Amino acid sequence: MTKQHILPEHPKKILIIKQSSLGDVIHTLPVVHALKRSFPDCSIGWIVQQAFAPLLECDPSIDTVYPVHISSTSDPEASKMAYFHALKETLGTLKTLRSQLKQARYDLILDLHASFRSGLLGWTNPGGIRIGFKDARELNSFFQNQLIAVPEQVKHALDKNILFCNHLGCSVVKEDFHMHSRKGDVELVRTFLDTFGITDEDIIIYANPCARWESKFWPAEYWAALADRLHEQGLLLVFAGSAGDRNYIAKITSQMQSKPIIAAGELGLTGVVALLQRSAAYVGLDSGPMHMAAMTQTPVVALFGPTHPERVRPYGVKHVIMRNEKLDCLECRKRQCSHVSCMKGIKVDSIVTAVTDIIKLS
Repeated sequence: MTKQHILPEHPKKILIIKQSSLGDVIHTLPVVHALKRSFPDCSIGWIVQQAFAPLLECDPSIDTVYPVHISSTSDPEASKMAYFHALKETLGTLKTLRSQLKQARYDLILDLHASFRSGLLGWTNPGGIRIGFKDARELNSFFQNQLIAVPEQVKHALDKNILFCNHLGCSVVKEDFHMHSRKGDVELVRTFLDTFGITDEDIIIYANPCARWESKFWPAEYWAALADRLHEQGLLLVFAGSAGDRNYIAKITSQMQSKPIIAAGELGLTGVVALLQRSAAYVGLDSGPMHMAAMTQTPVVALFGPTHPERVRPYGVKHVIMRNEKLDCLECRKRQCSHVSCMKGIKVDSIVTAVTDIIKLS
């Protein structure tokens, strides 16, 4: 059983622990913005995977970012040595953080990641009150001083995170849902689009065709048909993502009649924020960029199959969920599937209609 400590009325230093994934990091931003707005004199630190650090380093609500690099053991492409590498990197990270946080000494440690590893990361801060979820996995609650119960009716990941604000006596408001890009990212995006002859008057749609789970993929030929159909209506699909997504995007663009626009691997994460802010809508899979779109208030057309919309739908933004509702195996949570009927059953015509409608209504 965890010991209960009295919370400070005006916390001076707050440490956030939410290392990954991209979507989970995005879902934590409104909490941080609410905390900084409610306690403007407090200093906020955040332990996060190095790949996502740029998104936090340009956010004025976050005073200190502690980038860490710990290999993923859940990635489908993780090697057999992934657990060994993760253990070695975790031990090195704990040592480094212990040294850094010995100087910083945070009063409150908010463990929103809720894993055994995040519990260890929280322990590197000398003292302070550690707070976590009561239903946390992997013995995470063992590390905490206070536990937050999650009511049965709370399903969405972001609503769960907001419980931390409730616990600390502050509220989350609409203004807390935003993201920042770095200085120069808007011009970077404009210069990129210029190379394709795209002007400020052109309507672009951010397209995200890739995800970590194979079962989430929409067929390449469907994407090609969508791009061509939208192009006929004067809507330009910009294929975005990481450099690692370019091979799959090439399968799409090789089947297109219209000229492809590929931004994958070109802009960096903060540049993606600027590109989403420039876009009239997002169309794509349930993955991190979808949550970035929602946080930038970009209307979303999201393709769902193996995952639960009520848990990870676009939050706080105009959106449409597209699914093959006829299937009994929806929301199976399988990362791989031999038939992917849930995704193949989402037709191009319905996506064209959803995209054009959501733009008209925006």
